[in-house]
Amino acid sequence: MKRSQIVLVSGAIVAVVLLFVFGKVGAPKTANPAPMAQQAAGTPPAVNFNDILQKARQQLTPEQNQRILALENAVTRGDVKDQQLHVYHQLAKFWKDSAHVFEPYAYYTAQAAKLVNSEKSLTFAAQLFVDNLLTENNPAMQHWLAENAKDLLDKALLINPNNDSGKIGLGACYMFGNISDNPMQGILPVREIAQKDSNNLYAQMVLGLGGKKSGQLDKAIERFQFIVRKDPHNLEAIFQLAETYDMQGDKTHAIQWYETAKRMINNDVIKKEIDKRINELK
Repeated sequence: MKRSQIVLVSGAIVAVVLLFVFGKVGAPKTANPAPMAQQAAGTPPAVNFNDILQKARQQLTPEQNQRILALENAVTRGDVKDQQLHVYHQLAKFWKDSAHVFEPYAYYTAQAAKLVNSEKSLTFAAQLFVDNLLTENNPAMQHWLAENAKDLLDKALLINPNNDSGKIGLGACYMFGNISDNPMQGILPVREIAQKDSNNLYAQMVLGLGGKKSGQLDKAIERFQFIVRKDPHNLEAIFQLAETYDMQGDKTHAIQWYETAKRMINNDVIKKEIDKRINELK
């Protein structure tokens, strides 16, 4: 099997896990992002939220579309902050709980957070974008997610400049979001936090993903192994280990970590995908 095919197959497994185990909203991704050097070669096309919204509406029933239209109109009519905030919360709740579409859910959560303008609300909304950025494979969507997250994190860091999680999230935007020709702009602050506090597993995860994305697979494996040593039940790190070994062509260790992950999962759909990949590797 060619390496590109390996990346596609193993990436699909990790995406399924993120969807079912970690409760992400939206369709699972089917491949890994392109390496940093490839992404920097050109600026991805701009993503317009109105286009995202129009596409999302095509999944709705006529009754649901009527409800959404009424809520959207209520936002433009509302001249009081509390009224707008209430509508944004309703829109976010609908897209998350009823429609199960991530992008509108995150967008309206972000709009509400900007109105509240608290560190907690801004960082919560930003994390929605960052979490999906880390598994997104479309450069244009990576850019859209990163720009939205960066806007929120910039505001949150004005409130509390010492928020390490916010700094790490902002670093991830630069590393994975196609918003800078210099990925080191994002790597250095995250690396500084990891050096200051090696037990910051969020920083270790972002650096591990950065290493995997840039083709530094040995370094990525070191980061993921460190996380698993500190947190043996960190399923995301375990799957990242399996996938990185898979990408490296180390079948023995890839199978070992896929088997480890499978023992921690009760979902038959995911187990079937893992068994399929293990059999392909044998």
